[in-house]
Amino acid sequence: MEIRHLEYFSEVARQLSFTKAATSLHVSQPSISKAIKNMEAELGVPLFYRSKQLELTDAGHAVLINAHHVLSAFRNLTTELTDLTELKKGEIKIGIPPIIGAAFFSKLISQFKAKYPFVEILLTEVGSKTIKQGIEDGSLDIGLICNTPLKNSSLETVQVISDPLMVVVHNEHHLTESTEVDISDLASEPFILFRDDFSLHDRIVEECSKKGFHPNVVCHSSQKDFMIEMVEAKLGLALLPSKIALSIPNDSITSIRLRHSNLRLELGLIWKKNKYLPYAVKEFINLSDSFLVK
Repeated sequence: MEIRHLEYFSEVARQLSFTKAATSLHVSQPSISKAIKNMEAELGVPLFYRSKQLELTDAGHAVLINAHHVLSAFRNLTTELTDLTELKKGEIKIGIPPIIGAAFFSKLISQFKAKYPFVEILLTEVGSKTIKQGIEDGSLDIGLICNTPLKNSSLETVQVISDPLMVVVHNEHHLTESTEVDISDLASEPFILFRDDFSLHDRIVEECSKKGFHPNVVCHSSQKDFMIEMVEAKLGLALLPSKIALSIPNDSITSIRLRHSNLRLELGLIWKKNKYLPYAVKEFINLSDSFLVK
């Protein structure tokens, strides 16, 4: 049995069609059919029910699970060998939350590109939940996530930022009379909140629930600039990390500290454990660990 036979089998199992698998792999259908028949003869079991609709047998399911392990190990091997021969070429797919923004990484990326000019960096701005899923399914190499406890042992993480949230209101809001407020003081206020695919959304709702109320959300957004504009329009208040809240260049906005609050932007760099990391990705993690402010 050869690696390519496992590739043929995996693709047929994915497509549930010899014809579609042949087209996808750019191989003739007879070649794929022969490879599958040879596998079945070697293993002594049928791998597919060949009725009107192709279907995996129980043995086929078992072989598919192990085929994925073998193919993954083989890809890891070839990737590592490629890194050794091509050195520092390739690409890094990074997920970042919009609340952080690409500007936060500009100096880090500039330093990395100066050192590794042939490595392409692909940034994707999405919420922490989507980033975590991207790391799990392999569509992202590394990512920054907010306020997500990593109970899943398949992920590695390095914490890079811990920043308390502040209440951001218009200068004419009655809360500006206080130097700090409690979450319970916001029970009757309209909230401009992060979208529900952001982990900060869940943390804020959870904290409000502990104080006996559910936030009155008048607007959801993924963009901090838009949230600030909504506050400026007197449509509600927002909860933003202090580094953002205290640097808003707008004289009509006031930022107020939260009293006895556990609400913080906990930012961590994550990647998949027990997965081969290309040389460029490892170098980016090492540079991030020494560069980002903890």
